[in-house]
Amino acid sequence: MEWVDQGIVLSARRHGESSVIATLLTRAHGCHAGLVRGGAGKRARGILQPGNKVEARWRARLAEHLGTMMCELTHPYAAAVMDDADRLAALSSACALTEAALPEREAHEAVYDGLLVLLEAIESNDWPTVYVHWEIGLLGELGFGLDLSECAATGRNDQLAYVSPKSGRAVSLAAGEAYENKLLPLPAFLVSIDGKGDVSEMSEVADGLRLTGYFLERHVLSHHDKGLPAARRRLAARLNKYKQRE
Repeated sequence: MEWVDQGIVLSARRHGESSVIATLLTRAHGCHAGLVRGGAGKRARGILQPGNKVEARWRARLAEHLGTMMCELTHPYAAAVMDDADRLAALSSACALTEAALPEREAHEAVYDGLLVLLEAIESNDWPTVYVHWEIGLLGELGFGLDLSECAATGRNDQLAYVSPKSGRAVSLAAGEAYENKLLPLPAFLVSIDGKGDVSEMSEVADGLRLTGYFLERHVLSHHDKGLPAARRRLAARLNKYKQRE
Protein backbone atom coordinates (compact mmCIF):
# COMPACT_ATOMS: atom_id res chain seq x y z
CA MET A 1 0.00 0.00 0.00
CA GLU A 2 1.36 3.43 -0.93
CA TRP A 3 0.20 6.96 -1.64
CA VAL A 4 1.63 10.45 -2.11
CA ASP A 5 -0.38 13.48 -1.01
CA GLN A 6 -0.16 17.10 0.15
CA GLY A 7 -0.53 17.46 3.90
CA ILE A 8 -0.46 19.84 6.85
CA VAL A 9 1.36 18.64 9.96
CA LEU A 10 -0.98 18.45 12.95
CA SER A 11 1.30 16.79 15.49
CA ALA A 12 4.52 14.80 15.85
CA ARG A 13 4.93 12.59 18.93
CA ARG A 14 8.17 10.89 19.93
CA HIS A 15 8.28 7.12 19.35
CA GLY A 16 11.37 5.29 20.52
CA GLU A 17 14.80 6.87 20.43
CA SER A 18 14.81 8.53 17.03
CA SER A 19 11.38 8.21 15.41
CA VAL A 20 8.10 10.07 15.71
CA ILE A 21 4.50 9.32 14.87
CA ALA A 22 3.37 12.21 12.71
CA THR A 23 -0.28 13.03 12.12
CA LEU A 24 -1.15 15.02 9.01
CA LEU A 25 -4.30 16.44 7.53
CA THR A 26 -3.97 15.38 3.90
CA ARG A 27 -6.07 16.57 1.01
CA ALA A 28 -7.19 13.17 -0.30
CA HIS A 29 -6.63 10.83 2.67
CA GLY A 30 -7.92 12.90 5.57
CA CYS A 31 -6.36 12.86 9.01
CA HIS A 32 -3.62 10.25 8.67
CA ALA A 33 -0.75 9.12 10.90
CA GLY A 34 2.50 7.39 10.05
CA LEU A 35 5.86 6.49 11.57
CA VAL A 36 8.64 8.85 10.49
CA ARG A 37 12.00 7.16 10.99
CA GLY A 38 14.59 9.65 12.18
CA GLY A 39 11.81 12.17 12.79
CA ALA A 40 13.28 13.17 16.14
CA GLY A 41 16.46 14.45 14.45
CA LYS A 42 17.21 18.17 14.19
CA ARG A 43 16.41 18.50 10.47
CA ALA A 44 13.23 16.44 10.64
CA ARG A 45 11.96 18.32 13.70
CA GLY A 46 12.01 21.54 11.69
CA ILE A 47 9.95 19.89 8.95
CA LEU A 48 7.44 18.28 11.31
CA GLN A 49 6.43 21.44 13.16
CA PRO A 50 2.60 21.66 13.46
CA GLY A 51 1.24 23.95 10.76
CA ASN A 52 3.90 23.21 8.16
CA LYS A 53 2.77 22.11 4.71
CA VAL A 54 4.52 19.01 3.37
CA GLU A 55 4.43 16.46 0.61
CA ALA A 56 4.00 13.08 2.25
CA ARG A 57 4.68 9.55 1.02
CA TRP A 58 3.03 6.81 3.07
CA ARG A 59 3.74 3.09 2.79
CA ALA A 60 2.43 0.01 4.59
CA ARG A 61 2.01 -3.70 3.94
CA LEU A 62 -1.72 -3.50 4.69
CA ALA A 63 -4.08 -0.51 4.56
CA GLU A 64 -5.00 -0.81 8.25
CA HIS A 65 -1.36 -0.68 9.43
CA LEU A 66 0.23 2.46 10.85
CA GLY A 67 2.80 2.44 8.06
CA THR A 68 5.84 4.61 7.53
CA MET A 69 5.83 8.15 6.25
CA MET A 70 8.37 10.42 4.57
CA CYS A 71 7.72 14.16 4.52
CA GLU A 72 9.24 16.89 2.37
CA LEU A 73 8.67 20.49 3.40
CA THR A 74 6.80 22.62 0.86
CA HIS A 75 5.92 25.67 2.99
CA PRO A 76 7.15 26.54 6.53
CA TYR A 77 4.06 28.23 7.95
CA ALA A 78 5.19 27.49 11.52
CA ALA A 79 8.48 29.36 11.13
CA ALA A 80 6.65 32.59 10.23
CA VAL A 81 4.87 32.79 13.62
CA MET A 82 7.49 31.40 16.01
CA ASP A 83 8.25 34.89 17.37
CA ASP A 84 4.60 35.89 17.87
CA ALA A 85 3.00 34.14 20.84
CA ASP A 86 -0.60 34.97 19.88
CA ARG A 87 -0.27 33.82 16.28
CA LEU A 88 1.61 30.71 17.36
CA ALA A 89 -1.18 29.96 19.85
CA ALA A 90 -3.76 30.26 17.05
CA LEU A 91 -1.77 27.96 14.76
CA SER A 92 -1.31 25.38 17.53
CA SER A 93 -5.00 25.57 18.41
CA ALA A 94 -6.12 25.03 14.82
CA CYS A 95 -3.89 21.99 14.39
CA ALA A 96 -4.91 20.42 17.71
CA LEU A 97 -8.60 21.09 17.09
CA THR A 98 -8.45 19.60 13.60
CA GLU A 99 -6.81 16.44 14.90
CA ALA A 100 -9.36 16.11 17.72
CA ALA A 101 -12.41 16.80 15.56
CA LEU A 102 -11.80 14.72 12.44
CA PRO A 103 -12.16 10.95 12.15
CA GLU A 104 -9.04 9.16 10.97
CA ARG A 105 -8.49 8.42 7.28
CA GLU A 106 -11.69 10.07 6.09
CA ALA A 107 -11.21 12.67 3.35
CA HIS A 108 -12.37 16.21 4.15
CA GLU A 109 -11.00 18.33 1.33
CA ALA A 110 -12.99 21.39 2.38
CA VAL A 111 -11.49 21.22 5.89
CA TYR A 112 -8.00 20.89 4.37
CA ASP A 113 -8.60 23.90 2.12
CA GLY A 114 -10.03 25.91 5.01
CA LEU A 115 -7.05 25.19 7.25
CA LEU A 116 -4.73 26.21 4.43
CA VAL A 117 -6.58 29.53 4.09
CA LEU A 118 -6.17 30.12 7.83
CA LEU A 119 -2.45 29.34 7.70
CA GLU A 120 -2.01 31.77 4.81
CA ALA A 121 -3.90 34.48 6.74
CA ILE A 122 -2.13 33.94 10.05
CA GLU A 123 0.43 36.67 9.32
CA SER A 124 -2.19 39.27 8.42
CA ASN A 125 -3.73 41.77 10.83
CA ASP A 126 -7.10 40.10 10.37
CA TRP A 127 -5.97 36.73 11.73
CA PRO A 128 -8.10 36.83 14.94
CA THR A 129 -11.39 37.20 13.08
CA VAL A 130 -10.26 34.80 10.35
CA TYR A 131 -9.59 32.23 13.06
CA VAL A 132 -13.14 32.51 14.47
CA HIS A 133 -14.58 32.24 10.95
CA TRP A 134 -12.44 29.13 10.45
CA GLU A 135 -13.94 27.46 13.52
CA ILE A 136 -17.44 28.32 12.28
CA GLY A 137 -16.52 26.79 8.92
CA LEU A 138 -15.22 23.66 10.66
CA LEU A 139 -18.54 23.30 12.49
CA GLY A 140 -20.38 23.65 9.18
CA GLU A 141 -18.24 21.08 7.36
CA LEU A 142 -18.86 18.58 10.16
CA GLY A 143 -22.62 19.05 9.92
CA PHE A 144 -23.19 21.48 12.79
CA GLY A 145 -23.36 24.83 11.01
CA LEU A 146 -24.63 27.97 12.75
CA ASP A 147 -27.38 30.07 11.16
CA LEU A 148 -26.43 33.72 11.69
CA SER A 149 -28.38 35.11 8.73
CA GLU A 150 -31.57 36.21 10.51
CA CYS A 151 -33.32 36.27 13.87
CA ALA A 152 -34.83 32.93 14.84
CA ALA A 153 -37.79 34.69 16.48
CA THR A 154 -38.61 37.52 14.05
CA GLY A 155 -37.02 36.51 10.75
CA ARG A 156 -35.36 39.93 10.50
CA ASN A 157 -31.64 40.40 9.88
CA ASP A 158 -31.07 43.67 11.74
CA GLN A 159 -29.61 44.15 15.23
CA LEU A 160 -28.54 40.52 15.55
CA ALA A 161 -26.89 40.30 18.96
CA TYR A 162 -27.18 36.76 20.34
CA VAL A 163 -27.09 33.08 19.37
CA SER A 164 -29.39 30.46 20.83
CA PRO A 165 -27.33 27.69 22.52
CA LYS A 166 -30.06 25.20 21.63
CA SER A 167 -30.63 25.89 17.94
CA GLY A 168 -27.41 27.65 16.90
CA ARG A 169 -29.50 30.41 15.31
CA ALA A 170 -29.10 34.17 15.67
CA VAL A 171 -31.42 36.23 17.88
CA SER A 172 -32.00 39.97 17.61
CA LEU A 173 -31.33 42.45 20.41
CA ALA A 174 -35.03 43.08 21.06
CA ALA A 175 -36.13 39.44 20.88
CA GLY A 176 -33.34 38.25 23.14
CA GLU A 177 -33.43 41.00 25.75
CA ALA A 178 -35.53 39.01 28.20
CA TYR A 179 -33.33 35.92 27.82
CA GLU A 180 -29.92 37.60 27.66
CA ASN A 181 -28.41 35.51 30.44
CA LYS A 182 -29.35 32.29 28.60
CA LEU A 183 -28.00 33.32 25.18
CA LEU A 184 -24.50 33.48 23.73
CA PRO A 185 -23.20 36.88 22.56
CA LEU A 186 -22.89 37.28 18.80
CA PRO A 187 -19.85 39.41 17.86
CA ALA A 188 -20.58 42.18 15.36
CA PHE A 189 -17.80 41.07 12.98
CA LEU A 190 -19.63 37.79 12.34
CA VAL A 191 -22.58 39.66 10.85
CA SER A 192 -20.73 42.59 9.27
CA ILE A 193 -20.66 42.98 5.49
CA ASP A 194 -16.95 42.24 5.11
CA GLY A 195 -16.87 39.70 7.95
CA LYS A 196 -13.81 41.32 9.51
CA GLY A 197 -14.78 44.09 11.86
CA ASP A 198 -12.20 45.90 13.97
CA VAL A 199 -9.51 43.38 14.89
CA SER A 200 -8.36 45.71 17.68
CA GLU A 201 -11.54 44.83 19.59
CA MET A 202 -10.21 41.58 20.98
CA SER A 203 -13.17 41.34 23.36
CA GLU A 204 -15.36 40.48 20.35
CA VAL A 205 -12.88 37.86 19.19
CA ALA A 206 -12.94 36.34 22.69
CA ASP A 207 -16.75 36.25 22.49
CA GLY A 208 -16.44 34.58 19.09
CA LEU A 209 -14.23 31.86 20.57
CA ARG A 210 -16.69 31.39 23.41
CA LEU A 211 -19.47 30.95 20.84
CA THR A 212 -17.67 28.44 18.64
CA GLY A 213 -16.15 26.66 21.63
CA TYR A 214 -19.59 25.99 23.07
CA PHE A 215 -20.85 24.27 19.92
CA LEU A 216 -17.57 22.43 19.31
CA GLU A 217 -17.76 20.92 22.79
CA ARG A 218 -21.45 20.15 22.51
CA HIS A 219 -21.54 18.60 19.06
CA VAL A 220 -18.04 17.71 17.85
CA LEU A 221 -15.99 16.90 20.95
CA SER A 222 -18.63 15.41 23.22
CA HIS A 223 -16.74 12.09 23.12
CA HIS A 224 -13.57 13.75 24.48
CA ASP A 225 -13.34 13.58 28.27
CA LYS A 226 -11.48 16.90 28.46
CA GLY A 227 -13.52 18.74 25.83
CA LEU A 228 -11.57 21.31 23.84
CA PRO A 229 -7.87 20.53 23.28
CA ALA A 230 -5.43 22.20 25.66
CA ALA A 231 -4.00 24.34 22.85
CA ARG A 232 -7.50 25.70 22.09
CA ARG A 233 -8.08 26.52 25.75
CA ARG A 234 -4.74 28.34 25.89
CA LEU A 235 -5.69 30.47 22.88
CA ALA A 236 -9.00 31.44 24.50
CA ALA A 237 -7.18 32.31 27.74
CA ARG A 238 -4.71 34.53 25.88
CA LEU A 239 -7.46 36.47 24.11
CA ASN A 240 -9.53 36.75 27.27
CA LYS A 241 -6.64 38.65 28.84
CA TYR A 242 -7.01 41.29 26.12
CA LYS A 243 -10.75 41.43 26.80
CA GLN A 244 -10.15 42.11 30.48
CA ARG A 245 -7.86 45.05 29.62
CA GLU A 246 -10.40 46.76 27.35
